[in-house]
Amino acid sequence: MYRTATRLLAAAAVIPVMFVAGCSSDSGDQADGKASPAPGESSAAPTVAPAKFSGLPKPCSVLGKDTIGDLVPKADSKSGTAGKSSDVEARGSCSWHGLDGFQYRWLDVSLQRFDSDATLGDAESRAQEYFTKQVSEAKSVKGGKDVKDAGPSGIGDQAATVRYSVTKDGDGYRNQTVVTRTENVVITLNYNGAGYEDAKPPKAEDLLKDAEKAAKEAVAAVAEANGGKGGAGSDAS
Repeated sequence: MYRTATRLLAAAAVIPVMFVAGCSSDSGDQADGKASPAPGESSAAPTVAPAKFSGLPKPCSVLGKDTIGDLVPKADSKSGTAGKSSDVEARGSCSWHGLDGFQYRWLDVSLQRFDSDATLGDAESRAQEYFTKQVSEAKSVKGGKDVKDAGPSGIGDQAATVRYSVTKDGDGYRNQTVVTRTENVVITLNYNGAGYEDAKPPKAEDLLKDAEKAAKEAVAAVAEANGGKGGAGSDAS
């Protein structure tokens, strides 16, 4: 147990931790019979579709206490630890960790919301780009072994899972990452576990099942925070 207690801080270190310009020639304008704008005049600014979601739920509230109790038994705090954010309406995160006997579990959820911008693009397209980036980073995590990815259905508008194992201070951790996009919000959920001392490690399949369930709950929470209307796979009405 002495060795186990010293690993808790080390275990947290296992966290797996976005323009268009155009021009036209004078000859082209003449050929089309269109006059070039007079000096001082400018064409109308391009328009983009408005963002579906205008805000985010509090990160530590996206998962219920019962869910935390199931995924992180004997969590240090079922209320979670919120990450710092300079704009809580655009991004946020929360994490939980706990040790039940020799079974360690760590859970982290982060949310990133995008707005539509005439220069950067519409909110949903920007979220799609970020979704792809998050999946790529999960698959290339440093030290990850036996990496496997899949595209489950029924979780938001887009979803991907990435599984891998990693060793830290002699202990083996099994990590499950679920990245999902619901409209213009991307949710990244990381869940890992380990069996300390002679305890058996958790089954990756069980961890993944729990992680996917939690991701669905987070998607529903985003919809609820925005009036109850969400993307595909949302449980919100």
